[in-house]
Amino acid sequence: MSALNQEVSRKRKRLKKRYFLMLLLLLFGTGFLVGKSYSARELPSTPEESTPIPESNEKTEKTKPEKEESANEETDKNDLVEEEKDEKVVYLTFDDGPSKLTDQFLDILQDHGVKATFFMQGSNLKKEHLQNSVKRAAKEGHYIGAHSMTHNYKKLYTDQQFVPEMIQTLELVQEITGLNHHLVRPPYGSAPGLKSELMRKQLADAHIKVWDWTIDSHDWELAGKPSQILQNIKQGTTSDREIVLMHEKPQTLEALPGILKFFKEQEYEFAVYDEAHHFKLNFQNDSEL
Repeated sequence: MSALNQEVSRKRKRLKKRYFLMLLLLLFGTGFLVGKSYSARELPSTPEESTPIPESNEKTEKTKPEKEESANEETDKNDLVEEEKDEKVVYLTFDDGPSKLTDQFLDILQDHGVKATFFMQGSNLKKEHLQNSVKRAAKEGHYIGAHSMTHNYKKLYTDQQFVPEMIQTLELVQEITGLNHHLVRPPYGSAPGLKSELMRKQLADAHIKVWDWTIDSHDWELAGKPSQILQNIKQGTTSDREIVLMHEKPQTLEALPGILKFFKEQEYEFAVYDEAHHFKLNFQNDSEL
């Protein structure tokens, strides 16, 4: 090969080598740029850029206790209202019925939206012309208890007929009204009448409860003196729970509107005896009664 040919061949090799290097550089640069672009798309975002910052729980943490506190306050207020509602209670009780005045007593009580507790006598319960009044009293939500058959001290206490007479009277109440009641009021009170432990045990065995009173109106001896009856009751009202002893008498009927007004002004709630919530109220202080 001539010298000229050899020189041409060397130049071609150098050009090929240069082109090859340029191609490598071009390929390398393109790969670098593509790789950088790809990497930029795939890198996870930083918290500052796209991760949402959770809202503070401060408001939630405060709101829940505040709601609970508010609910507790509401409950406390409701409890307080309930306690205040039951704080002062009076039970009006009437003995010796039924009588020709029973319906008039019921009329006044109905007009004032008041329920009362009646202790009725067996000898009167037997009178058919009075039995409609007994049925009415029961229908209107008044409680009817027993006050013995005879109201005779000797028979009841000396001859110890108290328990049989009360059972008989309660049976009459059930026969007339269909109500199976168990509360009785001893004529003249349980002291000294029920001092006999034997009689009290007989009552407990028969599931009979006894109620005396906290206020004696003395209405039975105050004919024509309704104002004195009211005055006696006012003077006797000293506690938050009172049980008033009255009788189905004309003077008591006349005094009744004033009695109702007085207890309302003193913010007493009127209650009627409830067998499901019996509480002890007897002069013998016997917890079984």
